[in-house]
Amino acid sequence: MSARLGRRTFTKRAGAMAMAGALPMPAIAEDKPVKIGLLTVKTGPLAQGGIQMEQGINLFLKHRGKKLAGRKAELVVGDTGGNPAGTKTKAQELIERDHVDFIVGPLAAFELLAISDYVAQHKCPILSLAAAEDMTQRKPNPYFVRASGTSAQAMHPLADYAAKELKYKSVITVTEDFAFGYEQMGGFQRVFEGDGGKVAKKLWPPIVTPDYTPYLAQLSGVDAVVSGFAGSNPLKFMKQYKDQGLTLPILAGSVAMDDALLKSFGDEAVGAISCSGYTADLDTPSNKKFVEGMVADYGNIPGIYAAGLYMSGMVAEAALEKTGGKTDDKEAFIAAMRGVSLTDTPRGPFHFDHLGNVIGNAFIRRCERKDGKLVNTTIKTYKDVGQFWTFDEKWFLAQPVYSRDYPPLKG
Repeated sequence: MSARLGRRTFTKRAGAMAMAGALPMPAIAEDKPVKIGLLTVKTGPLAQGGIQMEQGINLFLKHRGKKLAGRKAELVVGDTGGNPAGTKTKAQELIERDHVDFIVGPLAAFELLAISDYVAQHKCPILSLAAAEDMTQRKPNPYFVRASGTSAQAMHPLADYAAKELKYKSVITVTEDFAFGYEQMGGFQRVFEGDGGKVAKKLWPPIVTPDYTPYLAQLSGVDAVVSGFAGSNPLKFMKQYKDQGLTLPILAGSVAMDDALLKSFGDEAVGAISCSGYTADLDTPSNKKFVEGMVADYGNIPGIYAAGLYMSGMVAEAALEKTGGKTDDKEAFIAAMRGVSLTDTPRGPFHFDHLGNVIGNAFIRRCERKDGKLVNTTIKTYKDVGQFWTFDEKWFLAQPVYSRDYPPLKG
């Protein structure tokens, strides 16, 4: 009796093993969710953008029924605290504890730079909004993809527009004293001076500055002021600008006049000219759906923080479709991401260069009051703008990265 039971047990087990071996691997893999790690910041002066980042990726997943390429999608959120040490800790938790398949975020350049080497060592693909130039320039991270743009990517065309179409000859720049600010204004300065303009002064308030009076007192004797503030700082700066009675025209970077901030500005913002890789008034099916979803779910017109994360989701989805939903081969997955080319997105068509940075349209906007509300109205579109603008790539990369003192002011 015992011998017959042994043979039956053996036969059943052998049959089960044979059946399991015959199952296609993708069918087994699809039972495991795609785990997305979000690095964002929810406190401090950059929290305004960090919260919108989370809203953007959540809306994308909602629009996809929380499935990507046939696999369930699970979002794991890490709050960086807006500092490098916190970003490193949360990145370690997402990769080593939560075993995420890829990371979206973080927001700030200094956060991204703090984790770049660690992420590369663990071969974890990262789709970041952070604009740190050298991530896709002199020190490229092979596991990095950016669908938003470098710090200077929107500032190059803004400077071109200021010099050639607004006919400005001189400006003063003012933005926070950190990498994103340096790189924004370095890009503006290089193109503006190349077009015959002059940057008379560069002002660098600390990222936490309650009173801009000492800086506002220096804004005179030029054609315009270039603002590159981020997070909630643009609101403080513009209010104090108005309170000081200043009337010089304002040129603004992509986040200094972000669409999502407009409901909080007053008349001081009217007339400001900005440039961004995303604009809420873009008339495409994808952007209409995105804007309507953000208004319905969060009660606000979205800006580049939310759009950047929504589009990062689109890139990841397109890459997963290329790999059949697989994420285990990291090299294949990141190659698929960098090979993504999309036509209908919230920013219009875009693709990536060989270093993983986006090539897409840049929109010049004027802030106007329409039907009692402030809006950014697109007045010019620069097509297919890349991180090197119109410069030769080899020449560009042979120059120092844009910094606090580079390019230097001319006498």
